[in-house]
Amino acid sequence: MEIEIKKGKRKIELNLIESERARTISFSKRKKTLFQDAEKLANRSGYEVGVMLFSPGGKPFSCGSTSIEDIIDKFLKGKLEDRQRDHAEGKSIRFKELYDLLKELQILNEKKQDEY
Repeated sequence: MEIEIKKGKRKIELNLIESERARTISFSKRKKTLFQDAEKLANRSGYEVGVMLFSPGGKPFSCGSTSIEDIIDKFLKGKLEDRQRDHAEGKSIRFKELYDLLKELQILNEKKQDEY
């Protein structure tokens, strides 16, 4: 009797599948599994879950716990409210990194002036 050796979880190197036919087959199988997992997550957590995919040929596919359009609208509305709130508070998410760099530059300039 042989002892079966279990490999456990391993890191799988992801590479582009060269054959277009094999890539299409893999996409179809993975799409089905991804949609099933999204549905399970929505059922178990009670959250709204939406998945959008585009096939290698450019054909769109979507799956959602509710309408994918409703989920996208809710997401975009939340983003818009975040931007409006940040703008009202005088913050700009887009320029935050630039502002941090400017602050850092000012500190360096002050140190340089102190040296002279």
